Amino acid sequence: MTAFFITGTDTEIGKTFVTCTLLHAARAQGLRALGMKPVAAGAEMVNGEFLNEDAARLRAAGSFDPGLALLNPYCLSSPIAPHIAAAEEGVKIELGKIRHAFDALSAQADVVFVEGVGGFRVPLGDDYDTADLAGDMGLPVILVVGMRLGCINHALLSAEAIAARGLRLVGWVANQVDPAMLRFDENLDALVRRLPAPLLGVVRYQPDGDAAAAAAGLQPGLDKHLLDGPSQAACVG
Repeated sequence: MTAFFITGTDTEIGKTFVTCTLLHAARAQGLRALGMKPVAAGAEMVNGEFLNEDAARLRAAGSFDPGLALLNPYCLSSPIAPHIAAAEEGVKIELGKIRHAFDALSAQADVVFVEGVGGFRVPLGDDYDTADLAGDMGLPVILVVGMRLGCINHALLSAEAIAARGLRLVGWVANQVDPAMLRFDENLDALVRRLPAPLLGVVRYQPDGDAAAAAAGLQPGLDKHLLDGPSQAACVG
């Protein structure tokens, strides 16, 4: 089984969209691929259960539906910082519950993409944040860089924070969240030269949010740097 932790340079930079794109790219390679959203904040009641939009998108992009209890073990109702939502709802986010869900997903899939919440240092409790979660899970990290003004600084600081936790940054994805960004190619080149991991691909601005169509842009990077088909599934994780 192969697994990766997906983090981003900030919130609202298309982390879920890129994770869905990665799922489609892995599935195109013949892998059973699942997404996981350990913690999500912001949900609506749908068919008798709270459903987060990001979790719903990951469920739709995966090879099959493993059930929300495994895909999204902590679903908080308020669309606010997760540590605040958890405190208001009387919920304590615990690693054991997340690990149990992850292990169950891992037993069913060739590759699992575990998507964090917000950026790399988002609090999940008084003394626990997403960086702690990534470290405790011990998974190699993929960084989603939201391509907009300021992205170089955010990306380099995120890479330094990932390295400081002893985690391995195995690749990054450039997601064009601002279609009017000036000097896109020059900013991309600056990141390629400075980030200590390979560029897995560029996801151009997608007004219709079609992750399956965008998957072709990440397929070569996944094939070259991260995945090598079903026969190699057990190399990381």
